[in-house]
Amino acid sequence: MSTDEFHIRTMRPDEISLAIDWAAAEGWNPGLADASCFATIDPQGFLIGELHGHAAACISIVNYDEHFAFLGFYIVRPDLRKRGYGWLVWQAAIAHAGQRSIGLDSVLAQKDRYLKSGFVFAYRNIRYAGKASVVCEDLQPGIIPIGDVPINLIEAYDTEVFPAPRLDFLRAWIETEGHIGRALFPDGNLLGWGVIRPCRTGYKIGPLFADDRTAAEAVLDALIAEVGNEEIFLDVPKINSAAVKLAEARGLKPVFETGRMYTGPIRPINHRRIFGVTSFELG
Repeated sequence: MSTDEFHIRTMRPDEISLAIDWAAAEGWNPGLADASCFATIDPQGFLIGELHGHAAACISIVNYDEHFAFLGFYIVRPDLRKRGYGWLVWQAAIAHAGQRSIGLDSVLAQKDRYLKSGFVFAYRNIRYAGKASVVCEDLQPGIIPIGDVPINLIEAYDTEVFPAPRLDFLRAWIETEGHIGRALFPDGNLLGWGVIRPCRTGYKIGPLFADDRTAAEAVLDALIAEVGNEEIFLDVPKINSAAVKLAEARGLKPVFETGRMYTGPIRPINHRRIFGVTSFELG
């Protein structure tokens, strides 16, 4: 899509870092290695709008399968806002998704804008932040590196908590240098797992999936123990009261909220197992 002066094209894989940098400038605190992981899902889903050959706007809308897509990185360069360039990249992104149901995490101030575009509010996510100490210095038996869990079991667990398959992304998220994953895997039963990664500020834990709060707490302890007394961030779906209570019990404080929204039906997911969202940018 283009006008005489504004042109929209697909980002090259090495250009996804631009969207990451712009997200950092907006205060979203992305992970240091997010770009390479994000590119594994749908390389055609990262769009850049250029004004006279210079980056002016970006957006991502990654198609996970034939039914579901997720929108993120909707950013217009601050000096070019309110000129219609955001609307142009938005239209290009929606076209890329086709007939798929689309999900996104909206800052609450923009919720009404997305409602007008056909999105329906589902629930809130709360970002908690702070320095959380390990409750139990002796990690629970059954905690192992996530790389020691067969990937097919990780994938099967993920189908319970995410609306679409994402095996290539899971492999990248788990194996990327700097990402640390731990799982609660007693007697070959996967009861929970999570990943912690370095960000522009501190560390983010995401995802944090578990059968219940006890399992989530065991995985959380294992992840926190890997980084010591560092600031951590955990994005929690408010509809999971056990997850909210766990974050608050660790002394983490709410610093930011988003609204999860969808344009249509999605595969049912078990919110009671989601103690930490993988990423606001990709769901």
